Amino acid sequence: MKLKMNGCGGVALAALVVLAAGAGGALAAEDAKTENWPRWRGPRDNGSTEAGRYPVKWSGTENLLWKAALPGKGCSTPIVWQQKIYVTAPVAGQDALLAFDWAGQPVWQTPVGAERPGKHRNGSGCNPSPTTDGVSLFACYKSGNLAAFDLAGKVLWRTNLVEKYGKDTLYWDYGISPVLTEQLVVVTMMHQGESWLAGWDKRTGELRWKVARNYQTPVENDHSYATPIVVRHADAEALLVWGAEHLTAHAAETGAVLWSAGDFNPGKNKNWVAVSSPVLAGDLAVVPYGRGSRLHGIKLGGSGDVTATHRAWKREDTGTFVPTPAEYKGKVYLVRDRGEVECIDPVSGKTEWTGQMPKNAANYYSSPTIADGKVYAAREDGVVFVARIEGKFEVLAENNMGERVIAAPVPVGNRLLLRGEKTLFCIAAP
Repeated sequence: MKLKMNGCGGVALAALVVLAAGAGGALAAEDAKTENWPRWRGPRDNGSTEAGRYPVKWSGTENLLWKAALPGKGCSTPIVWQQKIYVTAPVAGQDALLAFDWAGQPVWQTPVGAERPGKHRNGSGCNPSPTTDGVSLFACYKSGNLAAFDLAGKVLWRTNLVEKYGKDTLYWDYGISPVLTEQLVVVTMMHQGESWLAGWDKRTGELRWKVARNYQTPVENDHSYATPIVVRHADAEALLVWGAEHLTAHAAETGAVLWSAGDFNPGKNKNWVAVSSPVLAGDLAVVPYGRGSRLHGIKLGGSGDVTATHRAWKREDTGTFVPTPAEYKGKVYLVRDRGEVECIDPVSGKTEWTGQMPKNAANYYSSPTIADGKVYAAREDGVVFVARIEGKFEVLAENNMGERVIAAPVPVGNRLLLRGEKTLFCIAAP
């Protein structure tokens, strides 16, 4: 097997040795129906899939289909397109995008510029997840490097947002994933100072627009780590953006504000930074806030300031600070920072049931994923819980990966991908 090296040379490849666990199982799995997981929260941006069968019990050393060593610490979630796996990681001090085939063999790695390492224990310079439209791949990094690649790993264009617009002032590590419209790759920066969102032509890298997004807030509340979502507004593409105590919709063609909802912090509490991203459930956006103490249901649509007209409900007794909720079969599921699990009716905002993962000193930084009627939730210490959510809540297994897990689990093609700090794991249903 040969590994294709793109971009800068001289990078040691020894860290990418793949440890296969059962060649027969790997070959059999080649015939499994494979779907795509083209971005951080999956093809529907909801952190779930209703297709496939997925495993319950495994560990970092047992019942694995394969595992592959990664060359450096990263916290981004892998994506999958047509049986190829793409993930960001630093390689010898460079931000890079890596590709693996369906059997876990490394195919190529492409560096794009100097890494800016993370400072939080659960952060890295590779927090944003890559994304693809099936034609090109796109990745951005804490360093400001933003690049487009073809599916063979060739850099099509690149730019550096820090060099152009200055370093971020975020207290912690930048982690907003790029999002794709039909024509553009869009990146947001929301911090103290000039906040903005901008769109680049996917094919040429030309900046099409860049618009300011500034709101006065209590300290740190203008910081956001939440990834936008592409929605439809008046039969056109729009971008749903959360941060600085405002949920806003922007025209994809120009970046102009279509509508805005505020009043998420009437008590003017400080340090209510936006970390968890919203999730859509029908025509509602479910928005966590308040460091895990608030949850809002906001109707999509309208024009101008819709604060007074489009808040469907508000909760002041639940929420999630870091993990982003998942939507599955019309319900919204929270895995809170201490392992509390909650099923929410998004129409009424009422709790249908609650559960609890086994208690531990460690928190949940990974966002939960739902597949096969089960929630997959990774605790920061590397224990991945599997729990039944249909009919009743029941913890089915706890699986120790042997290293920290911050990325979200990825269920695709009857396989579960888990990205640890050092290793990419693949587990298949028995």
